[in-house]
Amino acid sequence: MKLLSSVLLTTVLTLTASAAFAQARKVVVDGSSTVAPISIAIAEGFMKSPQGQGVQVSVATSGTGGGFKKFCAGETDISNASRPIRDSEIEACKKNGINFVELPISFDGLTIVTNKANDWATCLTLDQVKKAWGEAAEGTITNWNQIDPKFPNVPLVLFGAGTDSGTFDYFKEVVGGGKGDVRADFTPSEDDNVIVTGVAGSRGGMGFFGLAYYEENMDKLNAVAIDPGDGCVAPSPETVQNGTYRPFSRPLFIYVRSTAIARPEVKAFVEYYLNDKGATAAKVGYIALPEQVYTTAMNRFRNVVTGSVFKDLKPGTPIGEVFK
Repeated sequence: MKLLSSVLLTTVLTLTASAAFAQARKVVVDGSSTVAPISIAIAEGFMKSPQGQGVQVSVATSGTGGGFKKFCAGETDISNASRPIRDSEIEACKKNGINFVELPISFDGLTIVTNKANDWATCLTLDQVKKAWGEAAEGTITNWNQIDPKFPNVPLVLFGAGTDSGTFDYFKEVVGGGKGDVRADFTPSEDDNVIVTGVAGSRGGMGFFGLAYYEENMDKLNAVAIDPGDGCVAPSPETVQNGTYRPFSRPLFIYVRSTAIARPEVKAFVEYYLNDKGATAAKVGYIALPEQVYTTAMNRFRNVVTGSVFKDLKPGTPIGEVFK
């Protein structure tokens, strides 16, 4: 399951379907670097398809928050997001007359990783994760044996997603319970390679990012199983989809500007995306949603049902419950 190079996740990728069209129709996508590999792969397939002839799809990675800023300013057609849109972002869109259709497109499992030499933290309870990463831990919890006395006397060295990313927002939501924050004394990066290098280079290293990126680097890192209170569950495509890997399973989204749907190239691209039903997402390391969710999403898109039903989503909520 080979992910596209990290270079593609930090630069604008413009894919041209046919050189025969000098003035090609365009679809502009920006946002989450987590969702970008899916959108890039979908764009490649779309532009090779009959309905994609003469269409240019550009996919950029400004992060979920940065993507919404551009989207709500009317600068993009579609915003990739690794978390639901926030109330403040909905207000920003509203001020600029931007309505949107919210579409879940796959699952991801946020994965906590440790150094390969770490043979003590194979499973952490949710309380232990909060003890290590919570706001109160800043400058205080600096050693593994402070998380659990059974753990060795090894310095705790933390790495994580950049604070502007949807991955960070989701992690903060879980750790803070929607009320608190996470400690600030860790090394943040929008580049997951920095997290891999940091954790792999320190015996006491711990970090977090998406499951797909762990699977790309499982020879360098350990994945930590999580015990939310009823037993340890390791992150995997199966446990993410069936909801047992709680509360670090999350849906990923695209948001489509409602006025852009009137353009045939945007409508065709999004329908191609949803008709794929997660097959391309699975090829690049993510997990397909239940088929009924794609059917519901397609109905919402074709009927241009605007607004968010996911904005107050609690971590670990089964996606089928949200769309009932």
